[in-house]
Amino acid sequence: MFKSNIIVGLDLGSAKTRAVIAQELEDRNTLKIIGSSEIDSEGIRKGVVFNVEEAALSIVTAMERAEKMSGINVKKITFAIKSQRTVLENSKGVVAVGRVDGEVSQEDINRSLESVQSFSVPLNREIIHVIPRYYRLDDQENIKNPLGMKGVRLEVNASVVEEQSNYIGNLNKAVYQAGREVKSLVFSPLAAAEAVLDKKQKELGVAVLDIGATSTSLSVFEEDELVYCSVLPIGASHITNDIAIGLRVSIEVAEKVKLEYGSAFAEEISDKKEIDLSRFDSREEGSVYLKHIVEYIEARLDEIFELVNKELKKAGKAGLLPAGVVLVGGGSKLPGIVDFAKEKLGLPAQIGYPQKIEGLVDKVDDPTFATTIGLLWWEKNYGASAESGFMGKNWKVNGVFQKAKEWIDKFMP
Repeated sequence: MFKSNIIVGLDLGSAKTRAVIAQELEDRNTLKIIGSSEIDSEGIRKGVVFNVEEAALSIVTAMERAEKMSGINVKKITFAIKSQRTVLENSKGVVAVGRVDGEVSQEDINRSLESVQSFSVPLNREIIHVIPRYYRLDDQENIKNPLGMKGVRLEVNASVVEEQSNYIGNLNKAVYQAGREVKSLVFSPLAAAEAVLDKKQKELGVAVLDIGATSTSLSVFEEDELVYCSVLPIGASHITNDIAIGLRVSIEVAEKVKLEYGSAFAEEISDKKEIDLSRFDSREEGSVYLKHIVEYIEARLDEIFELVNKELKKAGKAGLLPAGVVLVGGGSKLPGIVDFAKEKLGLPAQIGYPQKIEGLVDKVDDPTFATTIGLLWWEKNYGASAESGFMGKNWKVNGVFQKAKEWIDKFMP
């Protein structure tokens, strides 16, 4: 097995850190999973690093376990990034076609995407992706791929994903302390979509809803383009907190109760069914009505989906996505949540599982691994030209990690 065929994805979540090692299979549109791990996260809050040393330990632990399973040691990793400060902007870039005969080359396309970055970006932010939506060549509009066409003036309309510079810097420090390198940096909702969506869904119109521990991210695709994304400051851990407060029990007990008895619809629960809390912790006494627990869950879910619907209205897509919504993340495993989503959003809904994988599938065939598997697909599909700064369909990853590494090297022994 050659290391050149090995790709690695790591998702540093607020609650869990997940790592997956896969082998690219030649001439096959699939990935062979050869190693994976899932551990409790340390040093991560609301999707960002707040304690570099603890986050570095999470990276080391997750990678060592995945490496032990695969029998391969790896250094370069594709990382997911997502925070409530991530911004999606629309921007344009314009260049003159370089060739004398007016034929658009790949270099022209690359230059047009580079010109997108010439717009003013705040000093505290960095560009993570430049995603082309469509091109215009002279008077011809809505061109998906202008390569080989003839003209004088090439214009690109692109979506630009920006992230806080300090978030990126802290992640880079943690990776560096863990003795690893960042191969690519991918916005988490884009990664999840790579794992669970097919081309037809993206063409028709679809949303991916990732219900994580402390945040919920929404990404909307139409005509095979990312048209909207947002990160909401509420997630599955808020449900746990509500249960803990309502029952006056520890967070640990509340989480166990949620996982074993959680449901999205209180009306389906008997008014008389009780739960003995001592089953979860010998220090707890008494029993509670299950319906009360589910009412806490339903109230918080109602809040989450109300916020999601508001975001869909902002995007002009509320109730207008033929392929519906695909749910991923830990919160998507709550019983009844698919029907809840259908009712609250007025859209078809389903759970999203990673697609086109083989090998140790049983380790990662879960909606919580959607982002991590998506990182692998991102690297496979768009990583071939990463050294030049572009990834596949000219989706760009900025060079901020290399700059940060060079700066850190100056002060490290």
